[in-house]
Amino acid sequence: VQFVESGGGLVQPGGSLRLSCAVSGFTFSSYFMSWYRQAPGKERELVATISSRGGSTGYADSMKGRFTISRDNVKNTVYLQMNSLKPEDTAVYYCNARVQSGVGFPDHWGQGTQVVVSS
Repeated sequence: VQFVESGGGLVQPGGSLRLSCAVSGFTFSSYFMSWYRQAPGKERELVATISSRGGSTGYADSMKGRFTISRDNVKNTVYLQMNSLKPEDTAVYYCNARVQSGVGFPDHWGQGTQVVVSS
């Protein structure tokens, strides 16, 4: 199982970024997928989730209306479009599968992609 996140960077408040996560090692199209983030000194938190075929999405309250999760089951990739970024969105962003009990592969995390929102 492998997750490779990319697309992070330094952006000014109000800016946008699109994150990507390439997945391998399991049947991607059979799993819900989620984005998570971990800010310095804080626990990892759930950001957004998308159903296996992409027909249903869910977001943490603070991301609703600003972030959009999507997926491409041909490319085995999940995306996170982030708009209207705020300094409090600064974190390392990760993807992983999502199952009923929580993280799908808790022993397999990618390196994450760093997002810094600062003027």
